[in-house]
Amino acid sequence: MLLLSLLVLTLYFLLSRAKLTNNSKIKLPPGPTPLPFIGNLLQLGEKPHKSLAKLAEIYGPIMSLKLGQITTIVVSSPKMAKEILQTHDQFLSNRVISNAVQVHDHHKYSMTFLPVSPLWRDLRKICNNQLFSNKTLDESKGVRSQKLQEFLNDINQSCLINEAVDIGNMAFKTSINFLSNTIFSLDLVDSSDSVCDFKELAVNIMEECGKPNISDFFPALRMFDPQGIKGRTSVYAGKILDIFQRLVDQRLKLREVKGFDTNNDMLNTFLNIDQANTQVMNKTQIQHLSLVLSCLFPAKLVKYLCLSFIFQFKNN
Repeated sequence: MLLLSLLVLTLYFLLSRAKLTNNSKIKLPPGPTPLPFIGNLLQLGEKPHKSLAKLAEIYGPIMSLKLGQITTIVVSSPKMAKEILQTHDQFLSNRVISNAVQVHDHHKYSMTFLPVSPLWRDLRKICNNQLFSNKTLDESKGVRSQKLQEFLNDINQSCLINEAVDIGNMAFKTSINFLSNTIFSLDLVDSSDSVCDFKELAVNIMEECGKPNISDFFPALRMFDPQGIKGRTSVYAGKILDIFQRLVDQRLKLREVKGFDTNNDMLNTFLNIDQANTQVMNKTQIQHLSLVLSCLFPAKLVKYLCLSFIFQFKNN
């Protein structure tokens, strides 16, 4: 173990020296002097947003920090944020890809993490036209009303038998089933056990991806995954991707038997695009897009549903 640690430290030192030599001519914004090896990590403290605000008072609205091996530029004013996000967005819009997100090559297929490229533009266009367009939202209005009514009926039924109501699980079930009906024309979760299982997977993925990962600050350690974050995320994401793979395979078999698809949903649209011999949409893209939707959107929908329940409860 000691030998491995010495090997990693030596490798890091050599990489840092090489990177320092290559970047010696780059003029960076002002910032606090970094410590050897760890850089400015300790200056972030337990509340990084407050620590960065205090540092900005000293070094200005744009400053540079050394977080481990990674040079980071911090912007902390509306004016500078507008310059980066609006004026120079074409050059600065690509995201840093954390080690946890790279499981199952998710960063190569997910529109969230793809760099600005023809593939990213095509995927964004498909989502805007097929998933988030006014026409699609109008067509799915009936499904939203139905799922919201089922949500309220479940709560009412629990009240009639004096059963404790888990609003969080019910709201999650409603949001997931709304999305799955929009994409796959079916309820993805139907029992309390399946709700808890799927919710646990989605929550675990978001928690693991949100944890500070030492591999992101010291890329030389990525192959070792010292905190086990990538390994756990790979297991959680793999289980959800397997679910979507089965749904896509079932639909493909159904289309082969019938010769056409009677479901007017997103999966039908995506498969039609795939059969048009384009490189934009395929089975893998559909799986990873579904993974993004199942992990990001339910949190927003749960909040909406809980607020709707409170509103109706007050009115009654």
